[in-house]
Amino acid sequence: MIERVLPRSAVGVDAFGDLPQASLHPLEALVVRHAVGARRREFATGRWCAKQALAQLRVPEAPLLPGPHHAPRWPEGVLGSITHCAGYRAAAVARSSDLLMLSVDAEPHAPLPEGVLESIALPVELAMVRELGIVSPGVHWDRLLFSLKETVYKAWYPATRRRLEFEDARITVDVSAGAFSARVLVPSPLRRYGRPLDRLSGRWLVSGGLVVAALAVPAEGTTAGAAGGARAAGGAGAAGPVSPAAPGHAPVPAT
Repeated sequence: MIERVLPRSAVGVDAFGDLPQASLHPLEALVVRHAVGARRREFATGRWCAKQALAQLRVPEAPLLPGPHHAPRWPEGVLGSITHCAGYRAAAVARSSDLLMLSVDAEPHAPLPEGVLESIALPVELAMVRELGIVSPGVHWDRLLFSLKETVYKAWYPATRRRLEFEDARITVDVSAGAFSARVLVPSPLRRYGRPLDRLSGRWLVSGGLVVAALAVPAEGTTAGAAGGARAAGGAGAAGPVSPAAPGHAPVPAT
């Protein structure tokens, strides 16, 4: 499913549950040696997905160890992202010559716990979620907003080594296209074509009880990573684009 929201320049692999063949390198096993069994299994399956994706790029297998804030450290010349939620694990990778940023996120398609939306959303986002709930009540738009925010932060930190707060970016959702864009509202240390890189974009999908999203920024001089070049549209089927909403500071999840 993850490949449906990725650009052509990225490779994605997913699994619906933990896999018995997912084993860990001894150094990876040390990372989760004190974790409960369920955490070790999801960690192993996420790494298995990542290694399968790397193999498709013909990257030699090596342990994927966590770096600062638990984000995986990828082989030289590669960037990627791992995500997991109940019943689903996925990873996406690409060559850094093709993409400047890449992140994926998966969430259960269920309402956020009470009070969470108000703590992560800007006022314009709250209004958007209410509007979307009227236009297409079959989608948990609060959970989708949370997932889109996660993709922004999971992409931003590895590229900039800076963290974002909830109020530091604003998201716009295009419902009919299953796409989104994010405008970062703090000064960007990155430049692309001589201008600050503060506008990001990606795609999202609601299917099979899951919300899945991906964000990709092409490397300068390429177009292969553009979100609009994704393999397949993946929206929820509601009609018409929707006005802006906003992301915020979600800590980069341990993977």
